[in-house]
Amino acid sequence: MATKMPVISITGPRQSGKTTLAKMCFPEYDYVNLENPDTLEEAKSDPRLFLTRFKSGLIIDEVQLFPELFSYIQTITDERDTTGEFILTGSQNFLLSEKISQSLAGRVFITYLLPFSISEMQVGGLAIDDYADAIFKGFYPRIYNRDIEPTLFYPSYIQTYAERDLRQIVNVQNLFLFQKFMRLAAGRIGQLLNYTAIATEMGIDLKTVKSWFSILETSFIVFFLQPHYRNFSKRLVKTPKLYFYDTGLACSLLGIKNSKDVQIHWAKGALFENMVIADMMKNYYNRAEIPPLYFWRDNTGNEIDCLIDAPNAIKGVEIKSSSTVLKDFFKGLDFYKKLNETSVPYLIYGGNDTYLRKEAQIVSWKDCKTIIAKTMNTTKHNSF
Repeated sequence: MATKMPVISITGPRQSGKTTLAKMCFPEYDYVNLENPDTLEEAKSDPRLFLTRFKSGLIIDEVQLFPELFSYIQTITDERDTTGEFILTGSQNFLLSEKISQSLAGRVFITYLLPFSISEMQVGGLAIDDYADAIFKGFYPRIYNRDIEPTLFYPSYIQTYAERDLRQIVNVQNLFLFQKFMRLAAGRIGQLLNYTAIATEMGIDLKTVKSWFSILETSFIVFFLQPHYRNFSKRLVKTPKLYFYDTGLACSLLGIKNSKDVQIHWAKGALFENMVIADMMKNYYNRAEIPPLYFWRDNTGNEIDCLIDAPNAIKGVEIKSSSTVLKDFFKGLDFYKKLNETSVPYLIYGGNDTYLRKEAQIVSWKDCKTIIAKTMNTTKHNSF
């Protein structure tokens, strides 16, 4: 895309590898980081001079710290009409989206970089055989690159996020209360989002709860899986479900100290489901495609964990942490099949074998990518 568009935007959570990726793809480009106070001051004092003094292309890290820079980038790219001139990275999606849509419409290609996917781990020789280990360690590159214990990495990550990044986004007066809110959110992975219940439990107003969830979403801590919109029944649930972008971070918030604790924890099934759905999202984003992922549930309790709305057919995906496939696992898939005969059923489970049964295609948690492989390159790129 850098051969087609003047600006490339790489956005995602902190420590997901955005800077590393940009430098690897564009090794001849100059690099600046706006978290450096001197660099930020230079950019603010004369933005046009700051941008034009670099001749070989420019990577600007943490660009959300000076969003006014986008207007100057727009002017320069229009004047020069050069492709791939600016590579922008940032860890706060809300600022990038707002400012880019205003200033760089039609000039920027936006892509998302999340922590490692399972298939990336396999290709990179970092494969984990036990899913409990994968859930506990999470998928942030630095944990593997520097061999850092998750019990040391994630508390520091959370503390840094709360004390530094959070203050850049909004003025949260009580950081301790916000961290309690994050722990409460981790305990609701895979559940329908109930703002009122959380507000009551936290002892804060509904508006604050909605605002704080918005903060977690725009800073790539959590995401929401929306209910499928196709009206096979008028009694469908319309509330989204809550997930974390990284299960290692969620485990830390839940107080899980090792992978053995994952196996006996009350949230084991939810964490496994979270890992699988997040992994499917990563595989779509890694191909610059918008993930067509939803869930389905009616108000009588019938549900499917994930629907992939592929062009040729809807793929129903049930997710179970058990390493043994039980007949009861197909209940939701069978019910949905009666409503939509063209749907294709899948079961992702905690075992290692991928094979076909009459009820559904059985897929190991290690092979999530195979489910969406045939749907790749069918959705439009996320560009303005």
